[in-house]
Amino acid sequence: MAERGELAEVFAGLTDEQWDAPSLCAGWRVREVLAHTTMPFRMGTAEFGWEMLRSGGRFGRMADRVARRDAARMPAPALVAALRDNIAHPWSPPGGGAVGALSHEIIHGLDSTVALGLDRRVPADRLLLVLDAMRPRNVAYFGVDLTGVRLEATDVDWGRGSGAPLRGLAQDLLLVVCGRLLPAGHLSGEAAARFTQGR
Repeated sequence: MAERGELAEVFAGLTDEQWDAPSLCAGWRVREVLAHTTMPFRMGTAEFGWEMLRSGGRFGRMADRVARRDAARMPAPALVAALRDNIAHPWSPPGGGAVGALSHEIIHGLDSTVALGLDRRVPADRLLLVLDAMRPRNVAYFGVDLTGVRLEATDVDWGRGSGAPLRGLAQDLLLVVCGRLLPAGHLSGEAAARFTQGR
């Protein structure tokens, strides 16, 4: 997949300080994010089942523990290689298909690049595939309350909801849908303060 290849190049160019910088995923540095992103390529079905069992059947708990463990034991070049060597890997989340896999990679890629202030724009065709696939259950999973908010992309023809306007790049609005708080300057509109860090 093109997204995986492009992200591999981005991560390969990071400094030690950037690897240890906080991401938009609460409690995770950039290295934990990439450890999580590559987990499906590195973990077989039996190991996944065992790790879920150890975590009481809670995926979030398992994902957090495994990301921290793998980030601690895998140096940055190994994490990059895990992404680069699996560009054509057929993994997709249960029920998610190819768009689900693309969503996983785009969202977690943005968790790192936006937090680091890198000027990477995800191609519009990929973003629209992911945004158009978002359903109320996805929003509910991330726990974000978009009641009374109208999302309006400033770079592509996409909008969702009704109410107070929240404007930004499509990729920034995707992060909002996924429950992330964005750095100042990424969002505008009447609802921007609700979804901006430190506001």
